[in-house]
Amino acid sequence: MSIGHTLLALLESGPRHGYDLKRAFDARFGHDRPLHYGQVYATMSRLLKNGLVEVDGIEHGDGPERKRYAITDAGITDVGRWLAEPEKPEPYLQSVLYTKVVVALLTGRDADSLLDAQRTEHLRLMRELTRRKVSGDLADQLICDHALFHLEADLRWLEITAARLDQLAGTVRP
Repeated sequence: MSIGHTLLALLESGPRHGYDLKRAFDARFGHDRPLHYGQVYATMSRLLKNGLVEVDGIEHGDGPERKRYAITDAGITDVGRWLAEPEKPEPYLQSVLYTKVVVALLTGRDADSLLDAQRTEHLRLMRELTRRKVSGDLADQLICDHALFHLEADLRWLEITAARLDQLAGTVRP
């Protein structure tokens, strides 16, 4: 996810402080991984340097100064360009899981157990996401569906790999 583009898009509704941007980001996108304040301010500093935002005002108070940021026309154009550009599909050709299966076979370890343990972990996470999906709002339902579909694909791969494990062992063992 492009945090910079997301923060820019949040500014399109009007100027905000870094604290407000963090809260808005976390409410929409940070359920599982909220932004750190340092990440917000470092990103805003970079966007300011690149001319995509400007300081709309500074409030003096008891604590540190609070800058209010506004998106510039260049920032709006940049968000539009980002939204129009399709994301590169992730082919997962160098999967850690595949590497573990091959290493297990190469070293004489039990690859079947590795696949069983991974299947158990996938199913556990799928149950957790399904519970979250049932009790969540539309945004939660959509993000959980995305994750569940990827986990289902992983499970299919685990089953195919388990069925071909002897054949794979014959090709990777010296």
